[in-house]
Amino acid sequence: MVQKNRNVVVIGAGPSGLAAGYKLTKEGVRCTVIEKGQLVGGISKTVQHKGYYFDLGGHRFFTKVAKVNKLWHEVLGSDFMKRPRLSRIYYNRKFFDYPIKPLNALTGLGPVESARILASYVKARFFPYPVEDNFEQWISNRFGKRLYEIFFKTYTEKVWGIPCTEIKAEWAAQRIKGLSLTSAVMNAIYKPKGKTIRTLIDEFEYPKHGPGMMWEKMREYISNQNKVMLNSPVTKIRVEGNRALSVTVENGKKELDVYGTDFISSMPLRELVNSIKPEPPKRILDAANALSYRDFLTVALIIDKKDIFPDNWIYIHSPDVEVGRIQNFKNWSPYMVPDKNKTCIGMEYFCSEGDNVWNSRDEELVELARNEIETVGLAESKYVEEGVVVRTEKAYPVYDDNYVRNIETIKSYINGFENLQTIGRNGMHRYNNMDHSMLTALLAVENLSGKTHDLWTVNTEQEYHEEQKTG
Repeated sequence: MVQKNRNVVVIGAGPSGLAAGYKLTKEGVRCTVIEKGQLVGGISKTVQHKGYYFDLGGHRFFTKVAKVNKLWHEVLGSDFMKRPRLSRIYYNRKFFDYPIKPLNALTGLGPVESARILASYVKARFFPYPVEDNFEQWISNRFGKRLYEIFFKTYTEKVWGIPCTEIKAEWAAQRIKGLSLTSAVMNAIYKPKGKTIRTLIDEFEYPKHGPGMMWEKMREYISNQNKVMLNSPVTKIRVEGNRALSVTVENGKKELDVYGTDFISSMPLRELVNSIKPEPPKRILDAANALSYRDFLTVALIIDKKDIFPDNWIYIHSPDVEVGRIQNFKNWSPYMVPDKNKTCIGMEYFCSEGDNVWNSRDEELVELARNEIETVGLAESKYVEEGVVVRTEKAYPVYDDNYVRNIETIKSYINGFENLQTIGRNGMHRYNNMDHSMLTALLAVENLSGKTHDLWTVNTEQEYHEEQKTG
């Protein structure tokens, strides 16, 4: 248990920051949670418009982390529902089941393409890239160049906005290790005797009114005993020697200093380093400022049709359209849509703050989404009643050529402070899933009671295998 005389400042009210605040409050420890936005939930928040609920990104609640699973159920109780999982891939004007089923894959790809994939896979086995430095090399060595080109290249480059040859292999090793698509396709083409693939995640849990319901419940719980400050961006973190002393926030038109004995930060690592006063050494600032992010925006379309497609979401691998992923919020939860005779979908566009997509007027983006939903054959644009645009900053930390070196430089500096810990996806500039982000928060709180968890070792390596081989 954390000592009751602690006064903990938690920066950021996304999933990880709220998890830290919730655990501290439950243990009777004084804390202040500071959030720059007007809504809690960070990149997992839920937006409402005329009774429609938009989940930014589509966040499944599935975990093998017992601590996090217990927390979720404790917070939501009966408002946590089990939902069937259905997703597909749109490629070459066809829809493929995801995870792919053998018959579906063979029918969709055809015997000629299947033979090309097998030949490419065999070549990769005998003549692999000698160095696995980037995403393309890592994937091609394991699944063949042709399979990489079909089911990885286009979608991945949409997400990151850079060639796959510029994405570090570390990202692939963390995120693609248990991906079911690749092994399922190979299983469809060439299945070793006695091996079958069994999908584990046929269903997932989900809050009745989207993830925002979870975060609001946590905010309410914290606020009953402690303080949650909204619309309060942190502008300075004052340090002295190896200790953090206070943070300065913009609260309305005035600045306010918040003091604490301990600090837990989920704010973007680049912003954190630049907020520290006195200023860190130049090499630390240079490493932080070299970190880059990928943003995205959602165009939520309200469509005058009861049923459009049965999926929770569809990955769009086709280069013919700009949309990267399409969510069907009604299929995540029927409570997300107020009129059962209508449908609300989320057209997701991966972009970077300041680029042409990000800077487009909302009207232009709605028109683009209207046209593209018809192009992929899911709905006629004439049935679209209206659209709403929601932009999400710093959704994905980028793993570029200098990622490892920069993170190690910053990590060694931050670890030099005895009362400052960083947590969560942006707080560690690491592409963790929601449950692992929340786990870093729970472990950070445990560290306040004398534990020595290394938060940087928390990742997705063995937790998210969506399929396993049996036989």
